[in-house]
Amino acid sequence: EFLYIELRRTTMAFEEITKPSVSDMKETPNLIDYQSTREDFDWYRDGFSGLDWLPDGGLNNAYEAVDRHVNNGKGKQKALIWIGKNGDEETYTYSQFKEESDKFGQVMKNLGMQRADRVFIFMDRIPELYFAAMGILKAGGVIAPLFSAFGPDPVRDRMEDAGASFLVTTPELKSKIDTMLPDIKTLQKVIVIDKSDSANIKTDEKTLLYKDLMKNVDATNFILEPTTQYDFSIMHYTSGSTGKPKGVLHRHQAVVQQWLTGKWALDLKEGDIYFCTADPGWVTGTSYGMMAPWTNCVTQIIYEGGFSAASWYEIIQKYGVTVWYTAPTAIRLLMRAGEAVVQRYDLSSLRFIGSVGEPLNPEAVVWGNKNYKMPIHDNWWQTETGAIMCANYATTNIRPGSMGKPFPGVTMGILDDQYNELGAGESGILAVRPGWPSQMFAYWQQDEMYNSRFKKGWYITGDQASIDEDGYFWFQGRADDVINTAGHLVGPFEVESALIEHKAVAEAGVIGKPDPIAMEVVKAFVTLNPDYEATDQLRRELIGFARDKLSAGVAPREIDFIDVMPKTRSGKIMRRLLKARELGLPEGDTSTLEDDG
Repeated sequence: EFLYIELRRTTMAFEEITKPSVSDMKETPNLIDYQSTREDFDWYRDGFSGLDWLPDGGLNNAYEAVDRHVNNGKGKQKALIWIGKNGDEETYTYSQFKEESDKFGQVMKNLGMQRADRVFIFMDRIPELYFAAMGILKAGGVIAPLFSAFGPDPVRDRMEDAGASFLVTTPELKSKIDTMLPDIKTLQKVIVIDKSDSANIKTDEKTLLYKDLMKNVDATNFILEPTTQYDFSIMHYTSGSTGKPKGVLHRHQAVVQQWLTGKWALDLKEGDIYFCTADPGWVTGTSYGMMAPWTNCVTQIIYEGGFSAASWYEIIQKYGVTVWYTAPTAIRLLMRAGEAVVQRYDLSSLRFIGSVGEPLNPEAVVWGNKNYKMPIHDNWWQTETGAIMCANYATTNIRPGSMGKPFPGVTMGILDDQYNELGAGESGILAVRPGWPSQMFAYWQQDEMYNSRFKKGWYITGDQASIDEDGYFWFQGRADDVINTAGHLVGPFEVESALIEHKAVAEAGVIGKPDPIAMEVVKAFVTLNPDYEATDQLRRELIGFARDKLSAGVAPREIDFIDVMPKTRSGKIMRRLLKARELGLPEGDTSTLEDDG
């Protein structure tokens, strides 16, 4: 069973893209010699010592991202250029960023937030999101960003599971989840950011306005919470094959690897103009939309709008973007937009282009090399790893379709079913030796699940891959049923649970169906309750029902009605069988299939 990327890689031949010598590059890369750096690497000398740390020896990632630059005389440098979806623009220096985040940190302390309280952020990409996130971290809280397209069910599930103490949101998004907020018994306050000052927000003891809180706060004597490297900082939810999404907890220590991978894997330099297209609701939007760029003292472009080839190219041209980090789905959409669009813009400011979230197909690497005059550098990591683990670097040759080589200080391997290491050319389980700085600390209140990810001294990623004779890793697919759609991991159980809440649905089975743009799309198979008929109208109704509960990106794009759901004798839906039948693949062992006759 192969995904689209693997089929394309194995059926087409692509030449290795040889990098120019360092002397011929626009600028000397931060990582000049990958192999010698890897051989001589030390996390404490090369990583931990590169940050400023707190006066008492503690560590706070918001301090490292914002305050230390101000303390080091760089406060006048631009930290953030925000471009609104309606064309509005706002610019903030590091000094202004520090002031705004200090104020919000004091707001949270005044509201009674305690160290390690979970604060959910449910909003679009506006400057106040970043001020709030950094302020919460400075005050010792744990930020839990949510994707703004989520429906009420995913928001409730995550906030209930985490025991959310606070929510920061906007009027539009609050109205979407208003009916479920009373279900969150731990919720103390809801802070509403009304950027346009146009909504008529009803305030009470629980619902407060950001502008009022910020206007009335005195942060002149704000004291940053003396967090340690082991204190919790960020919680992201990630999906699995069974059960609700699980909360992945990271510690402030993760910033060590986020800073260094930003420097070496993305080649970020002080003063760069950096454009990351990821939403903070996903881990890329925090690790590389907050921590990595700002710890490297760059100017980051924050674009509130969605995908648009012309808009993105115009941003690169207008602001002189030097480093661009995006996703394979977006790159495939840029390819679809065509070469003529590229040629209308001056993209010569670009020095480095990175990609993450799903495998980047070889054609995209070659297309980028032709149209952007440089290859797109794919890299691999997960919510659980917290930072880049494997990458194509500025000075290493690229084998199109490969996710590159392990980051210095990271040991990766390919294992068999008994967790023994395999050699070059053999496919198996992708695994990592534990101990990297940004390694997750826990799945929130799921110790058994967390412990199950570690076998024989390895962290088991859940991905399948291979390694070639020169040390390049090649992604092949997921080892479980998790669906990767446009870089977002979707747990089939969550979608199935939403569908069976509809009165017409008896059972639901969900799979990922290969797609040339999104890599996979969500497809559902449902059996109906008596007295309901399989019609196109019902199909549309179910898709709309799921979108209202989840989001358009998570809900099924296709639904098929079937008479009998394939299940094991113990009653477990055989998604593998549904996928094999959908794709015309061998069904494999069906000895455990329930006898329906």
